[in-house]
Amino acid sequence: MSVPQELKIVFTGPMGAGKTTAITTISDCAPVATEVHNNDRQTFAKDSTTAALDFGQLSVAPGTAVRLYGTPGQERFSFMWEILGRGAMGVIVLIDASSPSAAIELKHYAETFRRISPHQPLVVGVGRVALAPEGILPALLGTLAAIGICVPVFSVDVRKREDALLLVHTVLAILEARLPESERGRT
Repeated sequence: MSVPQELKIVFTGPMGAGKTTAITTISDCAPVATEVHNNDRQTFAKDSTTAALDFGQLSVAPGTAVRLYGTPGQERFSFMWEILGRGAMGVIVLIDASSPSAAIELKHYAETFRRISPHQPLVVGVGRVALAPEGILPALLGTLAAIGICVPVFSVDVRKREDALLLVHTVLAILEARLPESERGRT
């Protein structure tokens, strides 16, 4: 791929969607996480939450590294979304399909990151589909279509390396497809 030697991809989505897990699953090195005690257990029953960012790195070709950044999911840390979104080559939105507000959350994150990184590839990973109401994926596609966003949407389990890599490789494929034909496939 004949693109910059260091690429930045941002994982975003609501609290508990799997951002930290996805980065941990695919990072070639031990990821950096800024986990703090979760004080909002009414919203999501988990012990910790990301306060600033998660960071990992993935080598995709000799000399080409993908820097993986995870945003905090809580709205009170949304100022970090702008900071982390700047300069991103692509954005991966993770959504928990079992959340009753999955469509609202998808709309919010897709619109927010389209504003922050308007011309960069956006890919959606939907987790916990087996726990969600039937027809959740078409409903989420409809949510995106209603706001004029047409992007790849995948059912994933980010605990599985191949699923998390699918999201990253899709972003990279979109970037490569945008290159002039003479530059595609070069490493």
